[in-house]
Amino acid sequence: MTRIVLAIIGSLMVLLGLVWMGQGSGYFPYPAESFMINQSPWIYWGLLLTMAGLFVVWIARRRRS
Repeated sequence: MTRIVLAIIGSLMVLLGLVWMGQGSGYFPYPAESFMINQSPWIYWGLLLTMAGLFVVWIARRRRS
């Protein structure tokens, strides 16, 4: 059960990190009034969150059931 929860949390972290990178770079300008659009710090925060999410997914896959 813990494995599944960790995998879901890690996957959501990756997805959210990719959205942050997309908004920070201007490739995903939604919602239009978002303060994150074209703000380069959000690219780095998104990259950090994506890497952390991949690490959580990796931990979940290595964990014994």
